[in-house]
Amino acid sequence: MKHIKKLLFIAIAFTAIYSCSTKKDTIISRNYHAMTTYFNILFNGEEAFKKGVEGINSGYNDDWFEQLPIEPIEFDDRKITVPTFNNNGPGAGFGGTDTNETTKESSGPFEKAEEKAVKAIQKHGMNINGLERNRQIDDAYLLLGKSRYYSQRFIPAIEAFNYVIANYPDANLIAETKIWRAKSNIRLDNEEFAIESMKLLMVVKDTLEPDFPDEIKEQAYTTLAMAYVKTDSIQKVKKYLQLATRTQENRDQAARNMFILGQIYAQENKKDSATLAFNRLSKFKKAPYKYKIRANIELARNAYNDSLSFSLLEKLQKLIKNRDNRPYLDELYYQVATLHEKNDSLKLAKEYYNKSLRALNGGDKQKTFTYENLGNLYFKNSEYQLASAYYDSVLNVSKDSLDLRIRRVKRKYKNLASLIKFEDVVERHDSIIKIASLSKTEQEKFFQNYIDDLKKKDEEAAQLRLNQIAFGGSSGSNSLQSSNKGKFYFYNTQSLGFGKTEFQRVWGNRKLEDNWRYSSKISNNIIAKDSLATEQKNLRYDLASYLEKIPTEKQVIDSLKTDRNQALYELGVIYKEQFKNKDLAINRLERVSTLQPREELILPINWHLYQIYNEAGETNKALKYKNTILTNYPNTVFAQLIKNPEKKFEENDKINEVEKSYKELYYLYKKEEYKNVLIGVNSILPTLTNSKLKPKFELLKAYAIGKYLPKEIYKEALEFVAINYGNSEEGKKAKEILEQLNK
Repeated sequence: MKHIKKLLFIAIAFTAIYSCSTKKDTIISRNYHAMTTYFNILFNGEEAFKKGVEGINSGYNDDWFEQLPIEPIEFDDRKITVPTFNNNGPGAGFGGTDTNETTKESSGPFEKAEEKAVKAIQKHGMNINGLERNRQIDDAYLLLGKSRYYSQRFIPAIEAFNYVIANYPDANLIAETKIWRAKSNIRLDNEEFAIESMKLLMVVKDTLEPDFPDEIKEQAYTTLAMAYVKTDSIQKVKKYLQLATRTQENRDQAARNMFILGQIYAQENKKDSATLAFNRLSKFKKAPYKYKIRANIELARNAYNDSLSFSLLEKLQKLIKNRDNRPYLDELYYQVATLHEKNDSLKLAKEYYNKSLRALNGGDKQKTFTYENLGNLYFKNSEYQLASAYYDSVLNVSKDSLDLRIRRVKRKYKNLASLIKFEDVVERHDSIIKIASLSKTEQEKFFQNYIDDLKKKDEEAAQLRLNQIAFGGSSGSNSLQSSNKGKFYFYNTQSLGFGKTEFQRVWGNRKLEDNWRYSSKISNNIIAKDSLATEQKNLRYDLASYLEKIPTEKQVIDSLKTDRNQALYELGVIYKEQFKNKDLAINRLERVSTLQPREELILPINWHLYQIYNEAGETNKALKYKNTILTNYPNTVFAQLIKNPEKKFEENDKINEVEKSYKELYYLYKKEEYKNVLIGVNSILPTLTNSKLKPKFELLKAYAIGKYLPKEIYKEALEFVAINYGNSEEGKKAKEILEQLNK
């Protein structure tokens, strides 16, 4: 009886095993392999795939200042691989469904998912008479293709998708498979095929199956929008993004699509449409918070009327008070500042721009915009030195030197560099000349007041440091509190220690006696290092050290005046020609005209002032400078231009005359008469408004500067040529020289 039971059990087991063979088309076999495929293999593959996608989404950093990509992933075109084909049964030609691949160790979630998909296909595939009997195999091929897509192996992915489409035309996942195949083709720049296949899918489905799932429609329309982005068909992109956002089955992608749609409208300057899109996103309850908060930021950026600006200001202030928005404070403060700037509340705008800069965890790119806007505010207010400082901050913070906006800021900063330099020369030389003109008594009084003020500030700073340490010690760690009882200064050992060290550093080791401050009372055991530090500090309080630096020789003072006058003239020309600031140009040119400038500057000064007043319609003021030119310089080109403003000189004659002037100046340069070259170039440049030879004169001027002026001024002159005439031979030459100087 036992043998009969044993034989019966073996027979039943053998029958079950045989019926579950992948070669037998039975109900038991189909269901067994379908269940085993999913629960033993495919489930783990899908979990690994989900983990990989979550990792990509969490690790992707969006640049919210640029139009977002529809799919948040970056691929490297250089890593697209060509598959190796094989012929091992079903799935042959799909880039590795052979047994060797199943043994390869997975290096990431997508590789693991691909490994599981291949294993499911190989072990549980039931291809009988050309038909696949295991209903899970099409899911395995889809997982295989999607894993290869994220591994940037698009050609093998397409082969996997094609296998499903060719062999499982009625599969439940056929629509999703076609969508993924289209996405893979887009990545391979086959967007036209992707568009055609997606349109065919949607038309067929819309005709035959009205109940097409919303999730699939969203994916299809999103894929079409991706394809049209590659073809630069913005209208089509907007159309399919709108269709994709009718439903929100995939909340992450739906929110992203809404945001991109708003960005496109904003780029087209359709502020009302952009506002509607961002408003809709801000009210989308299921949207990830990062999209909702930035939708509110974009609403402020696209405010198109005053009433909307005021309502948005209130909304932004509420968002700022919300502690959950601390990571976004730099952007929120920035948008509040821009709204105040639009409303001409410039004081509030500056206040909030500075709050944006001080916000913790502020992004570098946001800081570049904030610094730039502050620079622009000061630039518009003709505060060029402050503007230059903020533009410099933009360049220091920015990491993208190729960005067009950063290059524009750099050009502004370079243009301001020479202006700042000349303004510093004027300010410094004015101060020295003014002090040199004072009597000995007045000079002593001036510097004594300066020293007294310096001492007061030093004492206040030292006392502040003492107070800070005393406060810190009384409220610091437990160990300090145990030894430093009370808040009184002399009960705080930390403050006492600092005070003693600071006293010895300044005064040295003094005996406790009367008149201890006198230098003769200094102890002989003062450390040399402390003595040197004390001596250096006391030099700041030494009246004689200041008085001996005042120039007394007439030649030196005259040189300072000449340089100051030249700087004022250069400033007048810069304000007139580069910055179109009529008031400052007049201020500098009229001032230098009253300071007895060199003879060579008088004619150009009068010509520039005549031009400014004439263009401004102030004929009475222009007449003064016109008469000066006609009376004192009747045979110059300037006089001819005034007498015959409508006359067109022969181009050849003009060119010949300019060439002749250039040759003469170049001859002077060869003779090492560099100052005369500079004077000659400055006198002829105002007449070369549209001349092709103007870059040559500017470069010759730079060369002359480089021969007898400091290196910094030489570099600034070269930078001026390189920036303003970058496409000319002279501009390229100036760049080459700059590169050599900067090495």
